[in-house]
Amino acid sequence: MEVLEHHEFRVTRNEDVEVDEDESENLIQALERELLRRRFGPPIRLEITDDMDPVTLELLITELGITRHEVFRLPAPLGLTGLFDIAGLNRPDLKYPPHLPVTARQLQPSEPTEEPDIFRSIRAGDVLVHHPYESFATSVQAFLEQAALDPKVLAIKQTLYRTSGDSPVIEALIRAAESGKSVLALVEIKARFDEQANISWARKLEKAGVHVVYGLVGLKTHCKLALVIRQEDDGTLGHYSHVGTGNYNPKTSRIYEDYGYFSADKQVGKELTRLFNELSGYAIEKKYKRMLVAPRYLRQGLLRHIAAEIRNHLAGKPARIRLKLNSLVDEIIIDALYRAGIAGVPVEIWVRGICALIPGEPGLSENITVKSVLGRYLEHSRVFWFDNAGEPTVYIGSADMMHRNLDRRIEALLQITDPVHIAQIDAQLTRGMSDDVQAWSLEPSGQWVRHSTTKDGNPLLDVQNETMTEIMTRKRGAAPR
Repeated sequence: MEVLEHHEFRVTRNEDVEVDEDESENLIQALERELLRRRFGPPIRLEITDDMDPVTLELLITELGITRHEVFRLPAPLGLTGLFDIAGLNRPDLKYPPHLPVTARQLQPSEPTEEPDIFRSIRAGDVLVHHPYESFATSVQAFLEQAALDPKVLAIKQTLYRTSGDSPVIEALIRAAESGKSVLALVEIKARFDEQANISWARKLEKAGVHVVYGLVGLKTHCKLALVIRQEDDGTLGHYSHVGTGNYNPKTSRIYEDYGYFSADKQVGKELTRLFNELSGYAIEKKYKRMLVAPRYLRQGLLRHIAAEIRNHLAGKPARIRLKLNSLVDEIIIDALYRAGIAGVPVEIWVRGICALIPGEPGLSENITVKSVLGRYLEHSRVFWFDNAGEPTVYIGSADMMHRNLDRRIEALLQITDPVHIAQIDAQLTRGMSDDVQAWSLEPSGQWVRHSTTKDGNPLLDVQNETMTEIMTRKRGAAPR
């Protein structure tokens, strides 16, 4: 046999997994069957090199059963994953300088000889941590590990969407269950491409005595929540809450920018307890005071805040909307933002990925600015800011402005009330939307324009480096508690 030609091609298959949760007696078994089928899912795209001859292409089209509209000619190479090998070369001169996350000031012991006590720190006041600048290991991970070992802890409840392969988070839950604590883990086994890993974790947790639940039928649980219930020295029950914008994943926490919020506030603990009860099938919660929860209330709550900003602006009161998101495609939210912009409300949007809103369009969105920051770390946090007549209303949470997040997922936003934390978030949003930093701006044409240097050719500031420096400076100050 003589080889006359050779060509590269790549097939993309439909990776959607469909399980009828109402009809499935065993959800895990039904999902595992679907995962086996996914490997042989129908092709939805064929990528070929631009030099492939018509005969070979026709053969592929026929054998794969696709249409010509699903064929894309691209310059080689088709797969770029091999570039990771280049990035892995031992060339420190071509890489970012090493960065070691610091422990949040509020979580540091007041004396060098003291052992860290995360519950004592949270009792002293709410704690806002900013990953990866502030350590996941000495905050979230330490929170769960201390809860697992503390004999006064009675119960731990947690949502798990994605975690790492050797997760200390999972190990902490197992250790807690084995020591006799009541542990509830809500594992989202339908998390795309992590289904098999989450099934394995669910089985391991169940084997250790953890009460594993899979959420509500027809809805993915995407919120990032943890709740620890502890018997305090005075005999009362303390509720220690954590609400995050990112997954409980120690590995991605080193390269994803996210916020986490710890609180011993009774109202927050009460609302997380009610939400966990709802997710585990015990009750349906109708109202929340500090939280906006999808799919019932989150979009409605944001629309109310947007409408209030319009009223405040028309009344001559301070009004502004600032959003930090991964994606913005929900038409209802976009239309509300257009209405705010038309009314004269300044709207600032910091988005990492898809944005279907067009800024700067005369008569529609000239008061709306959209920017994106691409850097060393993946900007992953979600923040919702409303000036609220000079008394800012600020939320952080897991939800992007997409149909799936607002209509088909359990999402939770927590309102931040501590003035110090509001000021920190304000500074970060201001830094990211400044004209003095490296960023991409979205033009009315739909094109993204990169801004990396000043008019004189000097490099603009790096948002992430500036944040890193600011947090390191904050660390060197005296810890407030």
